[in-house]
Formats: sequence, C-alpha cells, structure tokens
Amino acid sequence: MTDIASQIAKLQAENEALKAKLAAKSTIKFKVSEKGAVSVYGLGRFPVTLYRSQWERLLANTVGLKAFIEAHSDQLTSKDD
Repeated sequence: MTDIASQIAKLQAENEALKAKLAAKSTIKFKVSEKGAVSVYGLGRFPVTLYRSQWERLLANTVGLKAFIEAHSDQLTSKDD
C-alpha cells in the first residue's frame, strides 16, 4: 500500500511541475537583446524583436491595428495557447 501512495505522491509532484512549466511558458516576458532591441517572448515559438522606435510606432498605432483586425476578422484565424 505504501508503494502505491509513494507513486501517487511522485505523480502529483510531476503534475505540479508540469503545470508550473506550462504557466511559465504562457507568460509574456520582455528582454533587451544583445543589439539593444526589445524582445517579447511567450507569443509563439520565436520571440518578436523590434527596436524601441519600432515599438513606439506600433504602440502609437494601436487604434489602427485594432480597427484593421476588426475589419478583417472574417479572414483572420486565432491561435489559442
């Protein structure tokens, strides 16, 4: 009976570790690249890296980006994490 209990405890620990790994993977993180750009991790397989001026231009156009997404929503797909 203790063998089963120890196996259950081991599986529960592995389950918690996998949950923590998944939560960390789905978290969006920001880093400064070696060349001084901002890299965003957690959106997909590869980071999205832009220089400061590029991020500022993109952020200044959030209204336009949202309008574009809304206008083309029938053509766009969504990737659920």
